[in-house]
Amino acid sequence: MNVKQEDFLKRKEELMKMGGDARIEKQHASGKLTCRERLSLLFDPGTFEEIGLFVEHRKMDFGMDKRKVAGDGLVCGYGKVDGRVVFAYAQDFTSMGGSIGEMTGQKMLRVQRGALRAGVPIVALEDGSGGRLQEGVVMELTELFNEHVKASGVIPQVTAIMGPCAGGCAYSPALTDFCICVDKTSKMFLTGPKVIKAVTHEEPDANFGSGKFHNTVSGVGHALAKDDYDCIRLIREYLSYFPQNSKDKPPVYQCDQDPDALVPELNDIVPESMNKSYDAHSVLELIFDKDSLFEYQPLWAKNVITSFARLNGKSVGIIANNPKFMGGVFDIDASDKAARFIMLCDAFNIPLIYVADTPGFLPGINQEKGGVIRHGAKVLYANGKATVPKIRLTTRKLYGGATAAMCERTFETDCTISWPNAEENVMGAEGAVEVLFARELKAAKAEGDEEKYQKILKEEAAEYNRLFANPYDKAKYFHTEMIIMPEETRRVLIRMLEFYENKKVLEWDKKHGIFPV
Repeated sequence: MNVKQEDFLKRKEELMKMGGDARIEKQHASGKLTCRERLSLLFDPGTFEEIGLFVEHRKMDFGMDKRKVAGDGLVCGYGKVDGRVVFAYAQDFTSMGGSIGEMTGQKMLRVQRGALRAGVPIVALEDGSGGRLQEGVVMELTELFNEHVKASGVIPQVTAIMGPCAGGCAYSPALTDFCICVDKTSKMFLTGPKVIKAVTHEEPDANFGSGKFHNTVSGVGHALAKDDYDCIRLIREYLSYFPQNSKDKPPVYQCDQDPDALVPELNDIVPESMNKSYDAHSVLELIFDKDSLFEYQPLWAKNVITSFARLNGKSVGIIANNPKFMGGVFDIDASDKAARFIMLCDAFNIPLIYVADTPGFLPGINQEKGGVIRHGAKVLYANGKATVPKIRLTTRKLYGGATAAMCERTFETDCTISWPNAEENVMGAEGAVEVLFARELKAAKAEGDEEKYQKILKEEAAEYNRLFANPYDKAKYFHTEMIIMPEETRRVLIRMLEFYENKKVLEWDKKHGIFPV
């Protein structure tokens, strides 16, 4: 080697040390990996190519003229995840707390824009203290927000909160498709606890802004990882359900299960009683490929399940009511959760399968005050906009406005299917009788004749059930297209997806619709 080559290797070696051994030890002691360790887990071995290693800040104020910051606190580049190209950047908390300065922002922008040009996913590993105070306003941050918007629905965008993410920086993960938090180490908020206390005199608890908070309370987080290793594993798994961009189809994986096999266990899995609780996960696990469920926001609005899965090796998105929580009703949070998931799947050509068992929308003054109509309309809007194959399966009950939320046939659903014990109606029999026979019931009450009251209720409810509490009433008007035995479900869904694999929808040429936010 000549002198210049030796000089290069020496410079590179120094920069690869990031903030130095002491800060790296501190990072490990806090339960976190370094940014380089995280990237080595994300990418296939030997595939990561780094750019911007020799970038330096150019600020002179507040002692910055005397500070060297390795790579300006950010490691970025591209590599392969499961053999497919992915762009990524990771904040280096050991170098000035991973703060974002002008050149840090430039590196982020370079990778973000490059991913869009290349038509590949981008992953951001956040672990930084926010904008660098020594540099004042960092305009690159707001530029990054705009780039997220440009890339939205074009390439998959993933953000992992693996440490602090404060102030305006928190907008970045909120604009991406999949925001994963690490339990016990992630912290994210626009306004910190000290400022909140000073301005509003509120005292945030220890859970405020944590990964658990954003996965169970705010809904900003879409998954909660146990640690850094689990976080990277979840990112890799999430990407496996997605195409490289919106022009491609998701990858297909080998499935060793017989696509024509019946699943007899499904015949008895759902209770006959309309009011009996059960966990819908048990149904989904039998329908979809073994061990393929990957839930999106599993800890928030549990009354609706949104999950990726595979059917005969192909990616699908599931929206399923879960009677185990709140009887499987739709409420404000469940509506937001379902609407976002529907749009995400539709953007990346992932077919949608709705598994319905719900009594409708949650009644209540607080729900109405909170705008349940507006939030529910988000789901309807998403259903109407989605052009991917859409299949709706009713397993037990589907009442009221939830028929539209669970993608009624009028939303150009490609196939509506029911099990023999399913019923779809405006409401349950007892509620309907109380409205239809209100005068007779009121008279019986006034007479103090409880026996007569109960007789009317029982007899008329039985008649109402005879007429409507079955799948045949809707089937005779062609609103339900297929009635199948539960054991046939997996086989039928696989075939339906094959039939609609090349579905095309012609849309009006317009700038965009008005989403009911």
